[in-house]
Amino acid sequence: MAWCAHELQFTSETSPEKCGCRFLADMGKLQSKFRKRSDLYRASQGEKADNTFDSQVMQYEPAHQGSINTVTNLSPDLCVSGGSDQAVVVYDWKQGRMCQSFQGHNREVTKVLCYPGSTWIFSASRDKTVLMWDLNQGDEPIQEFCGHELVVNGLAISPEGRKLCTGSRDNWMCLWDIESAKCEQRHNISRNLVTHVCWVPDSSSVVQTSEDKTIRVWDSRAWQVTNTFPAKQYIQTHCDVSPNGNYLMSSSNGSGGQGCEATLWDLRQPGCKVVEYRGHMQTAACCMFLPTPPGGTAQVATSSHDSSVKIWDQNTAVCLGTLFLDGAGPLLGLAPTDSTNLLCASFNNGLYHIQLGHGSGSGAESGGVGGMDVKVVARF
Repeated sequence: MAWCAHELQFTSETSPEKCGCRFLADMGKLQSKFRKRSDLYRASQGEKADNTFDSQVMQYEPAHQGSINTVTNLSPDLCVSGGSDQAVVVYDWKQGRMCQSFQGHNREVTKVLCYPGSTWIFSASRDKTVLMWDLNQGDEPIQEFCGHELVVNGLAISPEGRKLCTGSRDNWMCLWDIESAKCEQRHNISRNLVTHVCWVPDSSSVVQTSEDKTIRVWDSRAWQVTNTFPAKQYIQTHCDVSPNGNYLMSSSNGSGGQGCEATLWDLRQPGCKVVEYRGHMQTAACCMFLPTPPGGTAQVATSSHDSSVKIWDQNTAVCLGTLFLDGAGPLLGLAPTDSTNLLCASFNNGLYHIQLGHGSGSGAESGGVGGMDVKVVARF
């Protein structure tokens, strides 16, 4: 009989005592080389970012109070975000209204993830836990995954929706059964301070980036590393896998234009670097494959601590357009909704709805760099 993700029933009683698979992370006291300095990025007193274009940008009810670390899509109209206010927010970005604010974490939310075609939401936090929510089942978490000893930075769901992969700065990669919240597999690799995790579509492979500057590919069946890419010069902050599962993109830490790049890898030839996307002046915090526009070429997007979003030709690494968001601080997350719309999470100014087009680059909030018109149409 086929297993249906939507028919699972979970209890809402999610006390710490009922969390699956607690374990102690046996690791040394590693000092992170990758720190987000909030004092460097907060807007100065009296400064209002983007005020030149306020009359052309729709201003909606803010989704969060404080910085936003992560954003993803729940449906064509709804996004989910998390940040320093510890909330997981569902927002209708087309209508400009908040739909739900889930409260359950006691420290900031680092990552959010949704299972496609469902109302499931997963959130990771600095409180060392992952919570599972359902938009149609009230405002309490329906499941809790406990066991990590440090901040959880990586979340990925298996293609069939049965398994959850988590990665943490405690060096552990864990595989959980979603229905029972039981940790079925766990593996510790020294200095593998996980920064992000992706499940390769329609496969058993999981990809993760790390503060040790490497990218690892895992076989979820044996829960073993099958490939380790050549180490980059800088910490790898984020990764994304193309919809066809053929390519991986990772982004790099850096400053002053040193590092700060994104790299395209061929997963069919593990460790084979295809191109690099260079142009950011500070850490590249996020990298995403974009839906290919009708009749267009494959494109990717990056966001950076230098307050810019760049759109690139995937194959040639030519920068097609750049949008500078002065005063926004680090741009920590991206979520493409279709080939012309992109959501961006910022440290200072909430969420941005960015529109991609082709033209002279003279629209509202347009960076005006490159042939693509990249502009902000709303902020919330």
